[in-house]
Amino acid sequence: MKLAIVILNWNGKQLLEQFLPSVIAHSTEAEIYVADNASTDDSMSFLKSQYPSIKTIQNAKNGGYAKGYNDALKHIKADVFCLLNSDVEVTPNWLPPIINTFRNYPETAIIQPKILDFKNKDHFEYAGAAGGFIDKYGYPYCRGRIFDTIEKDNGQYNDIAEIFWATGACLFIKAEVFKSLNGFDEHFFAHMEEIDLCWRAKNNGHNIKYVGQSTIYHVGGATLNAGNPQKTYLNFRNSLFTLTKNGKGNLFFIIFVRLILDGIAAAKFLFELKPKHSFAILKAHFSYYYHLNRLLKQREATINKTNYYTKTSIVMDYFVNKKRYYKCE
Repeated sequence: MKLAIVILNWNGKQLLEQFLPSVIAHSTEAEIYVADNASTDDSMSFLKSQYPSIKTIQNAKNGGYAKGYNDALKHIKADVFCLLNSDVEVTPNWLPPIINTFRNYPETAIIQPKILDFKNKDHFEYAGAAGGFIDKYGYPYCRGRIFDTIEKDNGQYNDIAEIFWATGACLFIKAEVFKSLNGFDEHFFAHMEEIDLCWRAKNNGHNIKYVGQSTIYHVGGATLNAGNPQKTYLNFRNSLFTLTKNGKGNLFFIIFVRLILDGIAAAKFLFELKPKHSFAILKAHFSYYYHLNRLLKQREATINKTNYYTKTSIVMDYFVNKKRYYKCE
């Protein structure tokens, strides 16, 4: 099995300096690529001088995570792509459990490893943790992380488990599946495009797994931190995009409930004296309605919509019923 690790870079020289050495040291089973999203710093000259053996791909412009990977992966021949964030430290022997899972479970199309917090290494990391799920109204959550509650890693997720979505911080996907799905939806730009990709994979009968014997440490928010209103905007808007394109059931009722729940979230930000985040949610909904006609056409093209949730509302469970941990679900 030919494996290609592809790191998308945008003005990330410092991240490459810090984290690329661990990838090189612990990834002898794979070829390593850095795909540059039209950086304006000296990332590429740094790579050429310090790591001349690393293969590089130069994208013509910064099209975000979605277009960046779509453009780059056209130039790479491999059986499996590993899409790896530039702010990730990998560990010794992180790849063999992934490779073995692909071989032992041939129906598996997408895999993610255990994601721990680089800054707090005995706790899970927000973006992916131990594998993702989604509730009826499109809100994502993870084993090991529900909203802002992060679990300590006590080995409770050292398993191989079927999940609904794998994090884009470190996502392994069979090349043939990525191509059959036409890659990421570039309307997303960044954030939650991996959930959309996984959802489309599920709707097409593919299997997604979490492999807890493989561990990486993720900084998270190195490019766009959680305090940035633009991240709030993209997360809320792209969640609605994903739900509309791929979800099963009475869409207009679900979106009506989302409107109410997102309104409550906007009010919460306002009470926390974060008006820019409240405005970001409002802006997200306006953008969603602007794109609604296109999204409905994409929805019509999705013939086989899978039952995507086992939990009706993670919001109710978390905030009303006080179920803060996945194991309590």
